[in-house]
Amino acid sequence: MSNKVVTRFAPSPTGFLHIGGVRTALFAYLWAKKNGGQFILRIEDTDKKREVAGSIEQIMRSLSWLGISWEYGPDKPSPDFGSCLQSERLATYKSYAERLVEKGLAYPDTRSAEELDALRDKAQAEGRPFLVREHRPKEFETWDGQSTLRFKVSELKRYTWHDVVRGQLSAGEEALDDFIIMKADGFPTYNFAHIIDDLEMGVTHIFRTDEFISSTPKFLSLYEALEIKHPIFTTLPPIMGPDGKKKLSKRDGAKDTLDYAKDGYLPSALCNFLALIGWNPGGEQELFFTEDELASVFSLEKIQRSGGAFNEEKLRWMNSEHLKQLGREAQTAYVTKGLPDSVTTAPQYSDERLARAVPVIIERIHNLVELRELFAAGEFDWLFKEPSYDPELLKWKNDDSVHAAKSRLQHVLGLLETTDFSSPEAVKNALWGYAEEIGRGEVLWPLRVALSGKERSPDPFMCAYILGPEETQKRVATACAKIAG
Repeated sequence: MSNKVVTRFAPSPTGFLHIGGVRTALFAYLWAKKNGGQFILRIEDTDKKREVAGSIEQIMRSLSWLGISWEYGPDKPSPDFGSCLQSERLATYKSYAERLVEKGLAYPDTRSAEELDALRDKAQAEGRPFLVREHRPKEFETWDGQSTLRFKVSELKRYTWHDVVRGQLSAGEEALDDFIIMKADGFPTYNFAHIIDDLEMGVTHIFRTDEFISSTPKFLSLYEALEIKHPIFTTLPPIMGPDGKKKLSKRDGAKDTLDYAKDGYLPSALCNFLALIGWNPGGEQELFFTEDELASVFSLEKIQRSGGAFNEEKLRWMNSEHLKQLGREAQTAYVTKGLPDSVTTAPQYSDERLARAVPVIIERIHNLVELRELFAAGEFDWLFKEPSYDPELLKWKNDDSVHAAKSRLQHVLGLLETTDFSSPEAVKNALWGYAEEIGRGEVLWPLRVALSGKERSPDPFMCAYILGPEETQKRVATACAKIAG
């Protein structure tokens, strides 16, 4: 028997993949990656009434965008166990169901929903729990493969099991009851299908959230009936809302994973952020810029029991830090992707000027939403069109009037004629001596306004470098002309 670690992510295609599901997939993927194992993407599409068209494709796109790759999946059947779509594995489930029938551990239940509801109402009226196992048919009919099939709990006992995160857990016979394993439409239930699939696919570790704990005794009774060893259980803590008091909902930010891509979050940043919700690597390191870094330190023992809050401010900060780690070419591509059309059609727009401005833009934003907001608010208008401003803005606070700025700007204009514009530092070297001699504010304030038209902007050396020699000299000359006298 192989000792290879095999994990899986098995979502139902009933809607978009939100970050709770991504976190589960990420942990399973990291554990397989760390151990040189296999990660499988299995689609549990047995509830056709709830299936949403396009969900499978969305799940695959989301994981691919995040860099989470699978060895076998909906698009990659295995030569050993076949399809990773449950709807294409019906013959396998039927075969295992027939084994249980032959062993007397499963029986057809032809009772209608109304009949079961009547039994349930009676139990409620008598103040006792309704248990299907107390109402089994006296004689079992032959299963024709087209009627509901229930698993028969053969032994009522207390189950104890180990969970990597929760430790020893247990539940008594009150958690056991006969449950449906095959529906009348020929499709298996989750309770049955996932156990068969995990067996057939060689899954060694199951990562899932705490809502499955209460069903574990049912699963254990089925493992026993099939005479198979269950995988290692790893229960992940819930992702909580920002207040930490309830599970994250759509209202709090549990949105379509691909919406984060549209908003300009980097996959590395989102993975970094989600990994730290419910897992603590120890030490003070919070930033992991690659999956290899995450996988190298990932461990099951450091998964926490308590839930972690979804802190959007922290996600924004992480994304900003990941953006700063990108190379200049990648940063430029990122900014270009988020530019409104009104920017690229501005009078002075050029790719070259944008490339020089990228570090300034990256420093101001956390994502593409903020980039679009800054451009919409006119924060970067000066980059690609001549600024419009009141000449009085050129006045330094210590001056009696704006006229004092004119001679200084004229002197700067002369210096600019021989200035090296190869870097902001080179521009600074050309002008700094004069600024120190006359007064920094007296020189640099009107120069900043002349180039950007704003009280707040990058320093004038950076502005000049971005604009280049011709446009810088033109704007300084325009500022001088604005000052009468």
